[in-house]
Amino acid sequence: MSGNPFEPTPSTDGAETVALSPLPGIHARAESDTLTQEQIKRTYAWYAPIYDQLFGAVYAHGRRRMAAALRTLAPQRVLEVGVGTGLTLNCYPATSSIVGIDLSEPMLARARRRATRLGLTDVDLRIMDGESTPFPDASFDCVTVPYVLSATPEPARLVRELRRVCRPGGNIVILNHFSGSRFWWLLERAAQPLSSKVGFRSDFHFEEHVARHDWKILSVESANPFGLSRLVVIENV
Repeated sequence: MSGNPFEPTPSTDGAETVALSPLPGIHARAESDTLTQEQIKRTYAWYAPIYDQLFGAVYAHGRRRMAAALRTLAPQRVLEVGVGTGLTLNCYPATSSIVGIDLSEPMLARARRRATRLGLTDVDLRIMDGESTPFPDASFDCVTVPYVLSATPEPARLVRELRRVCRPGGNIVILNHFSGSRFWWLLERAAQPLSSKVGFRSDFHFEEHVARHDWKILSVESANPFGLSRLVVIENV
């Protein structure tokens, strides 16, 4: 086990306008922070028409930092878990072949339109559960997980699958919110009871979900406003 106590260093898609109903259950009090696939599908179907407006600019710095890391790694074959509306598709080197997967068909439909608009030809977008994929062992040089680890039903199961499909010596790149920033502490606590309704866990710890695993953490850096997220580059061992 690595036991590395890393700390971070100090749109539109051209789609039609859609009238939205209230986010399902947003006013209900959740009994726990558990997430299910059906909750995630319902929530992100609701988010899809407005996801880029809600999260595009807020998470843009993290996507730029991920792009810089990927240029250095220069992977040939990449799996992106949770490709969403495709906001990260232009992060990858032109020489990389990309497979992007997501649970949400409405989100993925927007990713397909974005890939077409960007003229991306070596991109394969599929509906799929990241916790259980049909890919053979060691299929990819790099697996990226942008803003997904805290938005999956079983994070530990997702980690096992990432490691299985990434070749030994390849890289896993995690971009995610982790608890600990003083600036976001109050908001994390306020959002925690609603995690099953908003589609992600606000109370999510780096030590439990990243540092405890027996992989090699190469770097950790802060990303997004006021340390909202961390970019973690890992060597799969």
